[in-house]
Amino acid sequence: MTGTPQNILSIQSWVSFGHVGNAAAVFPLQRLGFEVWAIHTVQFSNHTGYGAWTGAVFPPEAVAELIDGIEARGVLPGCGAILSGYMGSEGTVAAVVDAVRRVRGANPGALYACDPVMGDVGRGVFVRPELPDLIAAQAIPEADIVTPNQFELELLTGRTVDTLEHALEAARALRERMRAGGPRVVLLTSLVRSGAPENSIETLVVTDDGAWLCRTPLLPLDPPRNGTGDAIAALFLGQYLKTGQAAQALSLSMSALFGLLSRTHAAGTREIQLVAAQDEFVKPARLFEAQQVG
Repeated sequence: MTGTPQNILSIQSWVSFGHVGNAAAVFPLQRLGFEVWAIHTVQFSNHTGYGAWTGAVFPPEAVAELIDGIEARGVLPGCGAILSGYMGSEGTVAAVVDAVRRVRGANPGALYACDPVMGDVGRGVFVRPELPDLIAAQAIPEADIVTPNQFELELLTGRTVDTLEHALEAARALRERMRAGGPRVVLLTSLVRSGAPENSIETLVVTDDGAWLCRTPLLPLDPPRNGTGDAIAALFLGQYLKTGQAAQALSLSMSALFGLLSRTHAAGTREIQLVAAQDEFVKPARLFEAQQVG
């Protein structure tokens, strides 16, 4: 990337301590060379996995007001992508979709990457019960890139994902509901399936051009570290914007994530080690290739 950095609008949660939401996404994108315009949907002391936290959920009007202020600077034509994560409320989903449409009105080439944060295996749905349907109905049809985990892909499609073929079928079904005319990229994270090698974890990307699988060793992180989904959504978007190739973006982003989690495991910390592992985002120490599977 040369010259003036590309701009990304990121609308997600924020924590003061630790790394989830924008606190997991902004720095990796900056390290990749992007300017990030961050809008926070909540500001908490820490992620909710600790069971206790302080802070506030921001009203949807606050998100819209910040978009108004950014738009008033006349900079929306320079926004190359929008990234959304945890939304929190019905109004926030609408505010995010409105932001996407306003950016596209100024720059029709802008991409929207939606991380449909709704739940996970073991925890189930951890957002308000109305949000999955709202995200499916409002955000997914505007999206160019969607980055669900396995639980969220099942929730969005009503399909069971337990084999590679089922994962491909579900991802293709989700692609049909994404924005017509866009690249319609589905990145399925944290795939655990029958037939996969033991002690491994996989990520699958499905596009118009095919499907690719990237496999990395499964590190014994217990409990699983919060913020990894937010980080991989940001890393993949950044690499996709830089390379224009889904398979290459998959390989580079998953390799970077493995480096991040390796550093986190070695440190024995509850929070992902974004700053300590920052060189991994730019040049991963260990590269995992993406293998074409469809």
